[in-house]
Amino acid sequence: MAQSVGKANYSASSARAKSRKSALIDQVRMKQLLQQDVNAISASIADSGYRADLDLYASRLKGAELVEAALSHNLDRDLAEVLHFCTGSVRDQVAIYALRFEFANAKTVLRAIHSGADHEVLRTEILPEENSSNRKWLDMATRSKTLAEAITLMGSSPWGKTLSKLPEGSSLQEMEDALDRAYYADALKSVSLPGSDFTLMRYLRSEIDHKNVINILRSIRQGIDQENIIQIMIPGGRSISKDALRAMTRETTGLGVVETLAKRSTGFDSEGLMEAIEASEGGSLDPVIQLLAKKRDALLYSMSHRSPVSVLPVVHYIESKTHEVQNLRLLVRGKAAGLSNEVIEEHMR
Repeated sequence: MAQSVGKANYSASSARAKSRKSALIDQVRMKQLLQQDVNAISASIADSGYRADLDLYASRLKGAELVEAALSHNLDRDLAEVLHFCTGSVRDQVAIYALRFEFANAKTVLRAIHSGADHEVLRTEILPEENSSNRKWLDMATRSKTLAEAITLMGSSPWGKTLSKLPEGSSLQEMEDALDRAYYADALKSVSLPGSDFTLMRYLRSEIDHKNVINILRSIRQGIDQENIIQIMIPGGRSISKDALRAMTRETTGLGVVETLAKRSTGFDSEGLMEAIEASEGGSLDPVIQLLAKKRDALLYSMSHRSPVSVLPVVHYIESKTHEVQNLRLLVRGKAAGLSNEVIEEHMR
């Protein structure tokens, strides 16, 4: 990624990010929304910065579909605005952090093609054409009949280059794993450049540790052999060495993975992990995923307050905004599916 010109505006960007964060929906308000139905939630969040996005889709969507489309549109627009007020190396670092959303869109295109999603569904629900950020992705998806064709259309983009290097016939999961490795490789390289805020590197490396733990646990459940598990590990983690990762991949149970992790890694915060593993037995890995997500939230909160004039408050805002959108999306999806408030709240961040 080319470096931006201009002076890094750490103070100004941090102040603007903190101001935006103060306007986000707090936990008290989120719990109040939990008591409402989908239509009431839509009306309530309009005054929290989502009115223009809701109005944009109101002519053709309603209920949960309306709220979800508005949330995605709002997040894309907000991210563009944040990037716009950052300059110099601040913008460079925020941009590499935000690039994860582009990699996620590449995955969305691949999944849509792999599943044979209808073009009408693509342009109205999966990648609404009203959102200008979706247009290049929508064009790729509608012009491609196969994953290979989509990869060709991705061209020289970071995701296109990554996918074009994979062996012919690679599975969708192999493509997604490769995209994860490529994103973090690019991100770590970018935050290592002169003038970068190295505190961001610590957070990214902690993310890698968490993703590797989840990938090992998921792979064991899927019956994937050790060598193939090792292949999907993301290099560059902070607290789990290569040897520790290898030892963890030799385990055959989640409890064994955690025991090995505790023995082989002194810097990894494994508090509560054993209990989360036990809670996930016979079900999904959600308890583990939620626990690790909360640990990252706490780490980013702490780091952004210890380094108030840095890129971290901006990243913290982006993460907080993303969590707000995810929570609201979970609310409307859960309500539409008839889930209880207790179940919905358990999965909120």
